Amino acid sequence: MDPKDVFCRVKSRLSGKQVVAAFAHISWGQFLLAQGPRGIEHLGVRITTFLRRLLGMEQVRVLGAEFEEDRLVIDVAPSWTKGRCSTCGATGPIRDQRVRRWRHLDVGGVECELRYSIRRVECSSCGVKVEQVPWAEHDTGFTKGFEDLIALMAQKTDKTTVARLLRIAWLTVGRVIERVVKRYGGDPSERLRGLRRIGIDELSYRKHHRYVTVVVDLDTRRVVWVAEGKDAAALDGFFEALGPAGTAALKVASIDMSGAFKKALRERAPHVRVVFDRFHVQRLVHDALDEIRRGMVAELRDPAEKRALKGTRFALQRSPWKLDAVARNKLTELEKENQPLYRAYLMKESLAAIFDTASPESIHSDLTGWLRWVEAEGLPPLVKAAETIAAHFDGITAYITVGVTNAITEGFNRKARVVTSRAYGFKRLSSFAAMLLLCCGGLSIPWPHVMPL
Repeated sequence: MDPKDVFCRVKSRLSGKQVVAAFAHISWGQFLLAQGPRGIEHLGVRITTFLRRLLGMEQVRVLGAEFEEDRLVIDVAPSWTKGRCSTCGATGPIRDQRVRRWRHLDVGGVECELRYSIRRVECSSCGVKVEQVPWAEHDTGFTKGFEDLIALMAQKTDKTTVARLLRIAWLTVGRVIERVVKRYGGDPSERLRGLRRIGIDELSYRKHHRYVTVVVDLDTRRVVWVAEGKDAAALDGFFEALGPAGTAALKVASIDMSGAFKKALRERAPHVRVVFDRFHVQRLVHDALDEIRRGMVAELRDPAEKRALKGTRFALQRSPWKLDAVARNKLTELEKENQPLYRAYLMKESLAAIFDTASPESIHSDLTGWLRWVEAEGLPPLVKAAETIAAHFDGITAYITVGVTNAITEGFNRKARVVTSRAYGFKRLSSFAAMLLLCCGGLSIPWPHVMPL
């Protein structure tokens, strides 16, 4: 049905709210375009009142509207009359003014812009500044609602899709994300307030070994800090922003066995209990087991025996409860024919069992017994892994006594890789950091839903 035919049946006694309710199933763009030069005043509501309710913005006056070739332009103004400084909010004399536009949320699929003759204010504290307006920040050509929509979409899809759907430039999406993160993420020091238990890990965000260090709040499960590099200096900015009081409040830090992170914590927060993640420890033993298997394969001369031993790799690496009948048969044959490799497999499983079942009272003796067993067997790759574990003994046993792992941090790293893959990489660290904080920083971005005022 033609919208204009529908509207012609509506008499002038309808109120503005009744108009909204009556035509909720018809796009606002169709509604406005169907009215002609008389607007919708014959429906019993002024066009400015209707648009003010449609925008749903507080402290905003609607002065008028017009259609241009491909968009709706709404003339607006703040509800206050005196110019306010956009930096500090103080009022001051007007210096000059010029007409400016801000892209707003589409109205029924029609591109919408807000137009206002914005003024510059002579602030006694900040100098000459553009005035504050309630619908947008001072340094952008988009309204807050439109920028929030961009950020919400960027959390779920790639920037190219966002740019095409919202009819904006691809580079604009990244700039808007940085502004939204700054607006809702606040000062970096605010994100660091109340930290007690943290996880630290490095992440590659570009080829050619370009890394960032990510700090995660393990209690709130959100990323709180992103810095370039993976050395001890990468955490200097974190501790400087945290401050002496914040550093003193830290209790636990979960890390991999990176010497750089250990050094930074030893120098900047020696009181913090360092926990080495169990899965990194188990990875050491898994790699040692595979090194032993590959060494044995290289020594064999019979092609059939080589193929048979090569085929045991996944049976050796997987957990017992994940093995099928074929893999279990391979282990049974291995137990009969290759005792050294099978014993190495048992050492790998024994270490996992220790982490699964040990108590704070027994972890020291259990892990010490495992290290002695490895030393007695004398398999070089496992001996090397055991030496590494012995060098990090206190941090590894703290996994049981403290009960903290780096699993949350590793989970965020997987999300970060999805973000990086979705964007096909990032050229600028600031763009990657903003996207990571947007998707993993726990920001509370309001949905741009509008209730008619």
